[in-house]
Amino acid sequence: MIEQRDYNNEINDAADHQYAYGFDFAVMHPFMLRSFQPFFRKGSLLELGSFKGDFTRRFLNHFDDITCVEASDHAMNEARSKLGSRVEYINALFEQAELPKRYDNVVLTHVLEHIDDPVNLLRRINDEWLSEGGRLFLVCPNANAPSRQIAVKMGLISHNSAVTDAEAAHGHRCTYSLNTLERDATAAGLNVVHRSGIFFKALANFQWDALLQTDIISPAYLEGCYQLGQQYPDLCSSLFLMCEKGK
Repeated sequence: MIEQRDYNNEINDAADHQYAYGFDFAVMHPFMLRSFQPFFRKGSLLELGSFKGDFTRRFLNHFDDITCVEASDHAMNEARSKLGSRVEYINALFEQAELPKRYDNVVLTHVLEHIDDPVNLLRRINDEWLSEGGRLFLVCPNANAPSRQIAVKMGLISHNSAVTDAEAAHGHRCTYSLNTLERDATAAGLNVVHRSGIFFKALANFQWDALLQTDIISPAYLEGCYQLGQQYPDLCSSLFLMCEKGK
C-alpha cells in the first residue's frame, strides 16, 4: 500500500525543528547560486521543489524563462504572491507532472532526499526534462557534514546517514553522502560532470541562526567556510553535483 503524503503538513515547522532556517536563506542560498553560476546554460530554467520562492527569486536576474514545480499548494501560492507572473508555477507531484517542454537548466536543491523513488525522478529529468546540452544542478544535505558527525558523537543521532524523527516528519527519506548521491545520479543515466560541496559546516542550523544575530561571524569568515568547502567537499553542509544529460 502506497503511503499518502501530506506535502502541506511536511513543510510546517515542528516544536524542535524548523523546515528552513535563516542560515539557509542568508548563507546557503547565496553560496549555492555562486556555485551554480559558472555552469549556467543560456535559455530556460526548471526548478523542482521551489518551496515559497525564496531561492527562485535569486534566479530572476539570470533567466527570463522560469518554471517551478511544487507539490505543496500552500507553498506554491505563497511563492506566486511574492514573484507573480515572472515565474510559471505547476502544482504537481514530480512523479505525475507533465511538463510542456525540455529545459536548459534544471535545479533540484534539498529535494531529492524527500523523494520516495529518487532514481526514478532523476531518470525523468534525464530522459524527459533536460534539453540536449542541458544541465542539472543537484544539491542535497550531506550525511558527513561535521555538524552531523558531532551529533553522532554526542549521541543525538545513531549514525551519519540516519534520518531523524524530525527529518522524517519533514518528509526526508534518506540522507546522502557523496558516493550514494553519485550512485543514484549515475543509475538514472545522468553524466556527472562536476562534484563539489557547499560551505564547510561544523555547527547545526539553529546554532548558526543564533550566531548570525551577533557580530561574531564576519563576511570574511563565511567566505572562508565557502572556500574551505571547495577543498573538502565531504565536510560541507551540502553536496553539489552538476550533471549533464546522458545518452
